[in-house]
Amino acid sequence: MSLPVLPPAGLSRRTWLRQAGNGFGALALAGMLTKDSTSPAGEPIASTRTHHPPRATSVIWLFMNGGPSQIDTWDYKPELARRDGQELAGLDPTTGFFPAAIGPVMRSPFSFRKYGECGHWASELFPCLAQHVDEMAFLPACWAESNNHSPALFQMNSGFTRQGLPCFGAWATYGLGDLNHNLPSFVVMTDPWKRGLPKGHGQNWTAGFLPASAQGTVISNDGPLMPFLQSPHETVGVNHRDKVDLLADLNREYAVHSGFQDRMTERLATFELAMRMQSALPEVSDLATETAATQALYGLNDERCAPFGRQCLIARRLVEQGVRCIQIYSGGTENEQSWDGHQNIEVNHRRFAGETDRPIAGLLADLKQRGLLDSTLVICNGEFGRLPIVQRGGSGRDHNPHAFTTWLAGGGIRGGVTFGQTDELGFRGIENRVSIPDLHATLLWQLGLDHERLTYRHHGRDFRLTDVAGRVIREIL
Repeated sequence: MSLPVLPPAGLSRRTWLRQAGNGFGALALAGMLTKDSTSPAGEPIASTRTHHPPRATSVIWLFMNGGPSQIDTWDYKPELARRDGQELAGLDPTTGFFPAAIGPVMRSPFSFRKYGECGHWASELFPCLAQHVDEMAFLPACWAESNNHSPALFQMNSGFTRQGLPCFGAWATYGLGDLNHNLPSFVVMTDPWKRGLPKGHGQNWTAGFLPASAQGTVISNDGPLMPFLQSPHETVGVNHRDKVDLLADLNREYAVHSGFQDRMTERLATFELAMRMQSALPEVSDLATETAATQALYGLNDERCAPFGRQCLIARRLVEQGVRCIQIYSGGTENEQSWDGHQNIEVNHRRFAGETDRPIAGLLADLKQRGLLDSTLVICNGEFGRLPIVQRGGSGRDHNPHAFTTWLAGGGIRGGVTFGQTDELGFRGIENRVSIPDLHATLLWQLGLDHERLTYRHHGRDFRLTDVAGRVIREIL
């Protein structure tokens, strides 16, 4: 037999009912607010409140994998031609990756000329992109800590030369949350699979110790964006919602008893996101809806640059859908299938510049004409630069961590400026050197995040993307 519910001592029945009713209303309101501040799966997401007003809402990171040569692209050094064939005195043989192959100074095989009102020098490799120098800020004196691809890739992405730490895209997602529950906040696109993934593979876009929902989602450049999300033919028309709900119930029950409730919640969130992406991604990837002029702008009618052009066009469409961070890799790891021009810098760089020049220029032009460049920060660089000397046994250049060029455009960046300077051979920065933490601090700042305040407690200490270094490069803002 059930017992009657009695009001607490000292309260009349009428007063108790009124206060309890208000309490239930407050609970309902809290539930509604919680629902608004969580993803559809119910997992909490980071606050979307920024530390200061943002200048950009999205970042497109164009990663020229392999290490483009700064002195053959954007950092013009006529002294190379004057000293062609001379030995470079005092060079530490361990600077490059192949110390036994150190050769003399080698002139650039490419011609340079000035472009735009700012008069920035640009190589013949980029006839299309050079038309946009007045919208770009150049940082020629960037430097890295490693001359080895994998550690340098890890540092460029996570700030550390070791693997396993959260990358920039994961930190941005953690700090800002998502804008579209049907798409991931951090998307990665690589060259066609036959070229291989960048060295370090998924460690370059890992969430590390941050919530799993912050990890980069890789989408394909060969056929469907995410083939594994496609439903088998025999399941077409089946109610997948019932299946996902059943799986969620089973996993929640397991989580309660296993003690891994937080991890399981994150995993369930990925299942939910995958299901929602089944309908959202095909719409993003349907480039047939773009005009012929737009497709030509990105070079989709040119077999050479169509794959990278397709990625750039998809990146613009992802920005329109509220994706926070998109990273696009040019070049893989298989047999000189990247910007890693050890053997013949001219052949190598003509190939990869030919694939990327028109699509990147098209991306900048398209973002600008659609009014998206003001809120989209575009950054382009590699993991390090290349030496001003020839690598013996060929006509290429070895790795150089002491100097490489990064350019940025849009998202509150001041165009037509150059900050920093390298020596007369482009070997090392001599003025206003820029570290990788400086780059990260600047990118976060433009998104409205203070790199010193964006922290995460892990193993008893507070971590941040820039660790204990980094400054915002205000001279280009």
